[in-house]
Amino acid sequence: MFEFDIQRCARRCAKTEREFRPGEIFHSVLVSEGSAVVRYDYSQEAWEQPPENAVGWWKCQMPEPNAKKVNWAPNDVMLHYFEELEGDPTRADVRYVLALLMVRRRIVRLEDTDTDEAGNEQLVLYCPKNETDYKVMVSDPSPERAAEIQNELNKLLYTDAA
Repeated sequence: MFEFDIQRCARRCAKTEREFRPGEIFHSVLVSEGSAVVRYDYSQEAWEQPPENAVGWWKCQMPEPNAKKVNWAPNDVMLHYFEELEGDPTRADVRYVLALLMVRRRIVRLEDTDTDEAGNEQLVLYCPKNETDYKVMVSDPSPERAAEIQNELNKLLYTDAA
């Protein structure tokens, strides 16, 4: 496993160098360049597809200047929801996406990958707060399902700032 820092959005298109407007949709991509991972942001018009050496990519929206700040639910809430999902195989994809989010938020640490008896890949996670190991089935949701999961997690785990 390796770790890297992700740069913040440059707020301008890497291809056209045009500054993003508030509310504008743009795409971000992480690209492996030697031993570094570099972030590039592209306007909707300039985006074609992720390059072959992409580590990951996503679609974002530039916030409005006076938009309310959005806050995450407390870490304990995310961890509790994650644990509740463990016993529901119909929600394995939600648990997987939530696990990735918690790794990014450093609530849990990715220790290893493993395979279960059926040959399915699993993430092995460790939570330093409760000193617990978790195994999470790797899932690859369709783009439509990924959007559903994102909407669900947004409704559950984001809140307006007080």
